[in-house]
Amino acid sequence: MSLLWGVISHVLSWTGLCQVLLVACAGLGAVVAVWMLRLLARHAWYTHRLSCFRKPHASSWLLGHLGKMQCTEEGLLHVDDLVQIYTHCCSWFIGPFYHLVRLFHPDYIKPLLTAPASITVKDELIYGHLRPWLGQSLLLSDGEVWSRKRRLLTPAFHFDILKSYVARFNTSTNTMHEKWRHLVAKGTTNIEMFDHITLMTLDSLLKCAFSYNSNCQRSTSEYVSAIVELSDLVIDRRQKILHHWDWIYWRTQQGKQFKRALSIVHRFTREVVQKRRALISQQKNTETDFSTAPQRKKDFVDIILLAKDENGRGLTDEEIQAEANTFMFAGHDTTGSAICWTLYNLARHDHYQEQCRQEVMDLLQGRDTHEIEWEDMSSLPFTTMCIRESLRLHSPVQAVTRRYTQDMVLPGDLIVPKGAITLVSIYGTHHNPAVWTNPHEYQPLRFDPANKEGQASHAFIPFSSGPRNCIGQKFALAELRVVVALTLLRFRLTPGVNPELGTSSGGVRRLPQLVLRAEGGLWLQIEPLEPHSLEELQDE
Repeated sequence: MSLLWGVISHVLSWTGLCQVLLVACAGLGAVVAVWMLRLLARHAWYTHRLSCFRKPHASSWLLGHLGKMQCTEEGLLHVDDLVQIYTHCCSWFIGPFYHLVRLFHPDYIKPLLTAPASITVKDELIYGHLRPWLGQSLLLSDGEVWSRKRRLLTPAFHFDILKSYVARFNTSTNTMHEKWRHLVAKGTTNIEMFDHITLMTLDSLLKCAFSYNSNCQRSTSEYVSAIVELSDLVIDRRQKILHHWDWIYWRTQQGKQFKRALSIVHRFTREVVQKRRALISQQKNTETDFSTAPQRKKDFVDIILLAKDENGRGLTDEEIQAEANTFMFAGHDTTGSAICWTLYNLARHDHYQEQCRQEVMDLLQGRDTHEIEWEDMSSLPFTTMCIRESLRLHSPVQAVTRRYTQDMVLPGDLIVPKGAITLVSIYGTHHNPAVWTNPHEYQPLRFDPANKEGQASHAFIPFSSGPRNCIGQKFALAELRVVVALTLLRFRLTPGVNPELGTSSGGVRRLPQLVLRAEGGLWLQIEPLEPHSLEELQDE
């Protein structure tokens, strides 16, 4: 009898478990069904609201243009085709998940980028994958949180602060050039620019942000390697639609790799901020006025640690870490890309390169040391024109995206519905033949002040524009001038050859990732200019 009861109990227990599982599955199925219905309803609503915009042929009503935004040379050529066909803007959707308006013309871009920051929101398509790394930093925050942080961070980019950074730009550039001379002495003159210049900008930023001499240009650094790895992983995640959902991504090998690299970066930044706060506190306790202490020039962390809002409140350690991480992320890759492409364009246009070199030599004539100073920036007008034209032709950032909390009206009574993503195509605008004459040609004189009359205010937007423009653009332009000027002073550049492909850099294939890079690298030939050669050039 007890045996029979045991069998019955066993059957009942399994029956109960099965019932629980069936109920759970039914509940999960209902949740998924509701989610899908809401997703499809949202998709139908946006499709209707965006019907006023012309739209390229889509694969289907549901999948749309999924897979057609390629991070390749072909992807950029496809943007050229869109600009030729649509000129101003078009609608675009990636499955039922993302609904976009892509814009290629200043008249359509201006009302969006100049909209008040209070109604502007950073979307998750481009920026969401950076959030675990950069937290609620200025780059990713919105509304009043953004406004407060912008006010607190603006003093960190005042020209008085930037002046002190110029010496650090010179030092890091000098280290890179010493490496190049050693390579030339060993017979290597064909150099991949991104490898060298990215390390140089990281070295420079570590000095400016943390007063930290990493020596990363000469030896490996765990922190620098982790930053490079995080950048690569963000690109990889963006290209895989299923990895856009955290609950999938953090279970993948790439997600676990991201967390490991993230822990290295966050630990480094956290320790720097905590030590610096302790130092400031110690100096206050000993009645030292840190703000005027002469022993060390203030860096980025010092300034934002001391910043106070109108209520006397500063940033928390967590907020400071987020801003320091953003400064490192946003500052090294974008500036590095801009420097590489500027040198590339000058290598391909020798007459412009010589004109820049002569301008630098005239500036430094009679000086004991060849260092670029803050006051020299305004004395390099043609070099600056060449830099700006390179930023137009090979802008480091190809697009910026925004969402708005209200409907936005564009010319022609077109309406971008609230919540839709607006993708401002910097590349498309900079290469739009309706905006620029011969847009694919390198012509620095476009930026001669005498030729700028009549240029649309938002025709040139490498740093975006409006209230949410790049806060570090003056920092970037200062570093660009220093590095380009010193490089041309010391080396003659010509197109190099990719040793794996056997092709010259004249046939480079562009690679739009987080910033614009080149497939297989960007190779240039370098020829050192000895002091006597410089004197001969001066005599000419």
